[in-house]
Order: sequence, then C-alpha cells, then structure tokens
Amino acid sequence: MTGLVLKLGPHERVLINGAVIENGDRRSRLAIMTPGANILRLRDAIHPEEANTPVRRVCYIAQLILSGDADASEMRMQLLRGIEQLSQVLTDPDSRRLLTEASSAFLAEQHYQALKALRGLLPREERLLAAGRA
Repeated sequence: MTGLVLKLGPHERVLINGAVIENGDRRSRLAIMTPGANILRLRDAIHPEEANTPVRRVCYIAQLILSGDADASEMRMQLLRGIEQLSQVLTDPDSRRLLTEASSAFLAEQHYQALKALRGLLPREERLLAAGRA
C-alpha cells in the first residue's frame, strides 16, 4: 500500500483538504492515496493564541499553508525568513538538519513534511526556554 496511513482514535478529527472529518466510535485507519493532499490532525494543531514562541510562530505559518488557510506563494517569504531566523539561533546539528528538511520540503511543496520537520524543533525550544527561566 502506498500513501499516508492515518490511525485515528474514537471521535478524533482530522482536516483533509479543508474538510474536517470526525472518526466514529471505534479506532480506524484511513489510507490517503492522493499525493499532495493537505492533512492536519486537529489534536496536533497550533491555535493562534498558542503561536507565542519563535518555533511555534513558524510552525503556525506552515500549518496555515497546509490547511489551505493561507496561500503558499503569499506566505513563502515569511516562512523562509522564519526558518532562516531560527537557523541563526538553533545551531546544533539536529536543529540544523530539521531546519534544512523543513525548507527543502517547503520548496518542494511538501507542506506536511515541512510542518513535521518544524514540529521536531518544539521540544528543543521548550528546553531552551525553560533553561532561560531558571
């Protein structure tokens, strides 16, 4: 089987190409066969008021593009600028790898992969912010 396989819990919601779909009472699996479909688990979504840190803001931009709430061509420079700014601060090899993956995926119009790479930076950002408060 090719494509993306979503495993959904009971009543879990997912956004697919702008349509919110809610699972029924049982766990299920969906195979998304259409390449380039825009998919976002709503439990993973960042809400506007949660976009309050540098990484979360860049993730939110990528999420808006993925969900279809923002046009990729219009947000291109803002997203790439955000990734560049993060790369000036997050200089460790793992963060650099994720930032490179995110920008490459975005340029290849693989918006899900770009968001996935950016979300990989969230735990590191949380640790850095916690260390700064201590």
